[in-house]
Amino acid sequence: MIRRISVALVLTLALAAQAAPGRAQSSADGRDADRAAIRAHIESICQAFIDGDVEKIHATHTEDWRGFLESSRTPIKGIDAYMRANGIPWPPSDAVVRRATSGNPARTFRVFEFDVHFYTPDIAVANFMVDFGEKAGEQFKTSTRYRIMDIYVRRQGAWNQAASHTVIDPSWRAEQMAQPATLPPPIRDQLLAAREAVWRAYFTNDQAQLDKLVPADTVVLQGPLDRPFVRKADILASAQQGAQRGAKLTRLEFPQTEIQVYGTTAIIYTTYLYELQTPDGQRQTSTGKATEV
Repeated sequence: MIRRISVALVLTLALAAQAAPGRAQSSADGRDADRAAIRAHIESICQAFIDGDVEKIHATHTEDWRGFLESSRTPIKGIDAYMRANGIPWPPSDAVVRRATSGNPARTFRVFEFDVHFYTPDIAVANFMVDFGEKAGEQFKTSTRYRIMDIYVRRQGAWNQAASHTVIDPSWRAEQMAQPATLPPPIRDQLLAAREAVWRAYFTNDQAQLDKLVPADTVVLQGPLDRPFVRKADILASAQQGAQRGAKLTRLEFPQTEIQVYGTTAIIYTTYLYELQTPDGQRQTSTGKATEV
């Protein structure tokens, strides 16, 4: 009998704990309508960014908006600064088109891990994730995932976003940077043009261009084992020495090139051929392989 009473007591306490206020977000707080209104408002902002509807973006944020976006390094203060932080010229001039459409009906978004907590009757904090991407049939391909905390205030009976902290989800970004990617043709062309520019700047002793294109932390692996590493200063000095010898570049080719891309890093595997003409008119051809990051 005692055991049966104990089991019944445990079950009663467990059920009471599940129903206790604050244990889980439910209709018990009577705020489901407000919670739905805030989510609808957030989704309207997402759609406005997809559509390029700058009027809608402006209207769905308070005049005294505060917060941080992915690229901001100081707090953004006010709706005008928020619009400009999103790359939208604001206040707009008459020449600015204030509404546009994306032209891509497949582009969409999805909100998940959504939570709202009400601190006062008119102040709420929403935490959620949102994926922007494209839908192909039943498949959704994420192009960017954001981790967001929004602060909402109710003024004159309507909820509006008053503050936000918006960043690209660090976990998602780390996963993406570990995955091999493919460069779009225009970006690939830019990368290969930059590669050739470095080589030509070296052989023509263009010190200004080399200083611009070769980062300070550049490391080149070559030479004898007792001095295998070449730094930026060594590269600039070597280019100058080549110019003093009077050699002229007459030919530069990269017969074979393969590229691997991870996040914002590209690795180029290439074969090369260059030809130099000495002051006495002789031509010297060199070939080899190189790996550049």
